[in-house]
Amino acid sequence: MQTEQIQKLLEQVKNGQLEIDQALEKLRHLPFEDLGFACVDHHRQIRRGFPEVIYCPGKTTEQIIEIFGSLAERGNNVLATRAEQHVFDAMASTNRFPNARYEKLARAIVLEQKELTKSKSLLPIVTAGTSDIPVAAEAQVTAEIMGQRTELICDVGVAGLHRLFKHVPKLQQANVIIVVAGMEGALASVLGGLVSCPVIAVPTSIGYGASFHGLSALLTMLNSCASGISVVNIDNGFSAAVTATLINRKIDAALDMKSD
Repeated sequence: MQTEQIQKLLEQVKNGQLEIDQALEKLRHLPFEDLGFACVDHHRQIRRGFPEVIYCPGKTTEQIIEIFGSLAERGNNVLATRAEQHVFDAMASTNRFPNARYEKLARAIVLEQKELTKSKSLLPIVTAGTSDIPVAAEAQVTAEIMGQRTELICDVGVAGLHRLFKHVPKLQQANVIIVVAGMEGALASVLGGLVSCPVIAVPTSIGYGASFHGLSALLTMLNSCASGISVVNIDNGFSAAVTATLINRKIDAALDMKSD
């Protein structure tokens, strides 16, 4: 939508020709910025509750910086996933985003410009092993920039299941849990049988040859006998965090309405 159209829309609201909810509905579909190599969706924040996220692989450093700048200019928080250190170094050298930081473990570039109301509910992110932490870190960074309070619980997989037990009371209080596991991926099934909330399982590519770069964990999770488990793609901590955030937001909103 061009500036003139936005002004016309606002004038209609001001003059009573259009209700605020009607105007908001029109804005939900607008606009995007055409950079030639990318169409940046600036109204995703209105439609979905969080801005567009930059997936870095396949893009040049210059393209990433240009998209990052386009998003940052709107005043929203910005997240770039699967970003290499050299991309952040090039971005930092431009001095355009002095408050941006690089989360090395998660391979993410984060710019926080807008303070978000933190979630009432804690989002636990559980890993089977230490080697699964980078994928869990991507989930944590994603969830936190979307306003979630998170806790990372590491290395509690089935090779030593007693390590999980002390966390079970806390996990049973969660609205949704992210479980990150490689190898045979059994932790999601175990936890799914212990809690009453949805479990979002993230298979990782961690494991020896017969794990087939995460396919073994993926198939185990998809074939889980525990109900209430949903599975995202291999190493996709980002998608797990978005799904968990949407669930937590709905529950928090329902609690707000109930308290009113």
